[in-house]
Amino acid sequence: MSITDTPLYTALVTPMKENGNIHLDDLASLIHKQNEAGNGVLVLGSTGEGLALPLEDKKQVVKTAASLNVDIPIMVGVGGFNLRNQIEWIEYCHQFDVDSFLLVTPLYAKPGPKGQVQWFKSLLDAADKECMLYNVPSRTGSKMSPLVLKELADHPNFIAVKEASGSIEDFQNYRKTAKDITFYSGDDGLLPFFAMAGCDGLVSVASNVWPKATHQYVDWCLEGRGPELLPLWQECTDAMFSGPNPVPAKVLLHDKGWIENSTLHPPLTEEDVEDISILKNADNMIQRWYKENS
Repeated sequence: MSITDTPLYTALVTPMKENGNIHLDDLASLIHKQNEAGNGVLVLGSTGEGLALPLEDKKQVVKTAASLNVDIPIMVGVGGFNLRNQIEWIEYCHQFDVDSFLLVTPLYAKPGPKGQVQWFKSLLDAADKECMLYNVPSRTGSKMSPLVLKELADHPNFIAVKEASGSIEDFQNYRKTAKDITFYSGDDGLLPFFAMAGCDGLVSVASNVWPKATHQYVDWCLEGRGPELLPLWQECTDAMFSGPNPVPAKVLLHDKGWIENSTLHPPLTEEDVEDISILKNADNMIQRWYKENS
């Protein structure tokens, strides 16, 4: 299954027990909910706390996700700043039935354009699956260079870009550089604008808690109906970022009874969501919208 067959990927949270161990039953349940909605799943991205988890926990997540025999594509996050470790992680994942990888710009080191090209080429060469490159300067400290897209556009494993700079201008510049590459918005609330600028899908946090409603939101945006979805979806997706991601998502998932605990790995804590009423109000508004429009 190609990355581009699916317009919506859920950047899945990683549910945990109170002691911080992975809650595998909750993980399987969340993936099945996404399967019912027809949403692809990204595990171990930033929303999945991939960089905070011990390697053995990450392995458990991949094993579990790959064992469920779901109909949706499974994408695995690859991120850090040690190239050898990332290549070893890709090679480990090859033994499982996963469909693609999300490759993020190197963290912290802030490499220049040629360093970025070398980084991504090394990862793309190591992968035997399709890959989505991920630009998220607010987390990595550096913006993906257009040279990456120019130099690697013809690489057979480079299929898509997740653009999460928050800048429509940057998005448009990337699209000019790599016209044949599929682009996904990495910002839930900006999808109506990115869709009008020519993006092809969304990698979403909001679909953790609203899998079916977000699927319809994406469909409508890609059909050119984005303006009628504002300001409701902007307000509600903003609520999902009322604390550090994925804290609000986990808090609301726990409140909905979809996961047993809202436990996070340090330095994240559910205490950074001080007013859950904002999330519950957003949940009520989206559920009402979906009921009226489905």
